[in-house]
Amino acid sequence: MTSGRRPLSQRGRETVAGYLFVAPSVIGMFVFLVLPMIASLTISFFRVSGFGDYEFIGLDNYRTLLSDPVFASSLKTTGLFTLAFVPTLFTVSLCLALLVKKQRRGIGLLRSLFFAPNVVSLVVVGLVWQFLLTDHVGAVNRSLERMGLSGESWLGNPRYALFAVVVISVWFFMGYYMIIFLNGLQDIPSAYYEAARLDGAGRWRSFWNVTWPLLRPTSLFVLVMTTLTAIGAAGIFDLIYVMTKGGPDYSTQVVMFYIYQRAFQLNDFGYAAAMAAVVSFALMIIMFVMLRITKGGKVDA
Repeated sequence: MTSGRRPLSQRGRETVAGYLFVAPSVIGMFVFLVLPMIASLTISFFRVSGFGDYEFIGLDNYRTLLSDPVFASSLKTTGLFTLAFVPTLFTVSLCLALLVKKQRRGIGLLRSLFFAPNVVSLVVVGLVWQFLLTDHVGAVNRSLERMGLSGESWLGNPRYALFAVVVISVWFFMGYYMIIFLNGLQDIPSAYYEAARLDGAGRWRSFWNVTWPLLRPTSLFVLVMTTLTAIGAAGIFDLIYVMTKGGPDYSTQVVMFYIYQRAFQLNDFGYAAAMAAVVSFALMIIMFVMLRITKGGKVDA
């Protein structure tokens, strides 16, 4: 006696298999991303001491943000860091990718040298650069003094601390995004360059009329990821924590570092959650605007 069930068609089996393959990622994203975001948003409406005490205070945490000078300063610092970090890293990474694009002797070693900083822990990178930039005895200042130039307090002077963090961050990430740009460049068919050469186009015209339009999807990805890195302090947090602790005079205290301080040093989890919610909302708006302006990397040439 048969059960009466009809066997799944080939398309049905493929659909089920697809859902099964995707399920672990979806479950993981829900458990480790969606649920924590919902919990953080909920906590932002409470006064949480970190020791089990919860007191509902409504929008008080968000009202406090409007009059918090340190939060305003951290937003300004984050904006300055983003404006300096994103275009610099984008330009340096693209130039490096163009430099190492062609296969020639020693190019593999050159690519490895550019990518090498990215394989080292950021904590180690921060400690090494902190030693190199130490006042008077650091290798950077000693080298400048040998050339007849005066050294600076790179990490102790508010005028230079953020600049130093930007330079080190670009140096660390440039190899990673160089590889991404390099993959995008290698996906461009050589026939386009040959056609441009037959039309009399030089290197600059070939880049502007062939490389740049066809590289826009990759460029959009790099812009989005570097912006998230700058505002979300992904990786940058480690450098700031090791090298400056947000100082001097809050000059390197980006908003994510301030959130960390309020949550894990002052145990003010509700207020930290409110700041995180505001930053997350701002990031979503920024990403939406970027995608609308660039049309998903398909801007008309």
